Amino acid sequence: MKTISVLKSAGHQSYRAITKAAVVSGKDRRAHTPAQARNYLDAMRGLFKWAKSAQHIAVDSAEGVKNPKRNKGPGFPIWTEADVESYYKRWPLGTKERVWLDVLLFTGLRRGDAVVIGRQHVRNGVATLRTEKSQGEITVTLPILPVLQRTLDAGPIGDLAFICGKNGKPFKKESFGNVFKDACAAAGLHDRSAHGCRKIGATRAAEEGASVAQLNAIFGWTGTAMASPYTQTADRKRLAVEAMKMIAGRNETATSIPSPMRKVRDSELKSK
Repeated sequence: MKTISVLKSAGHQSYRAITKAAVVSGKDRRAHTPAQARNYLDAMRGLFKWAKSAQHIAVDSAEGVKNPKRNKGPGFPIWTEADVESYYKRWPLGTKERVWLDVLLFTGLRRGDAVVIGRQHVRNGVATLRTEKSQGEITVTLPILPVLQRTLDAGPIGDLAFICGKNGKPFKKESFGNVFKDACAAAGLHDRSAHGCRKIGATRAAEEGASVAQLNAIFGWTGTAMASPYTQTADRKRLAVEAMKMIAGRNETATSIPSPMRKVRDSELKSK
């Protein structure tokens, strides 16, 4: 799907005719929608990487092109613990909707990977999956936690994927996103989405002391840009708690001369 618009506009061009400047220009034309710009650039990177490895070109025109700037807004709302409780009350164990949320919460997978993971990916209690967004280049290894296993045992789950719809059929990620939003709305959570589950997962892990490297391993990230905000926020919370204890400790050990209970008047001082 990412390459359809590219094929329409430049499918007749040879690889050699598409320069780095042309790739940058294509990215800039989509700058008003950063997600589309990033999808376009991902498609170009994959295309030129393959073309170079197949010796169709000598120079990768997408190499070195910077990612589009992200919007500075807050992004997808992060689920809170209260949100999870509200969802659980509406969708208890034994419902497919409960499976949906717990797979998202306790694997940390993106929507496109969450609808794929199933029994075939699990060996000895550990799931191994090549992530969709990395085009199969990044593999995540995820133990099936006891809390998730209880949900899976209660079901219902599909034959090909844990997350399923009616009659056990798997979802495409787009259709799953829609039905999951409906399930959230039924629980009174009208602005919650599947992506926000990754955020609460990362927040939980960071607050338990997970490092940048550990978050990268769980969520299939690379570098530090994605994981650092979570670890920094968690570190600030821990430091604030420790600092407040220090303030309390100083207050507890400080000594002072108590003030008199009544006012001492000048006349009383003179009489003495």
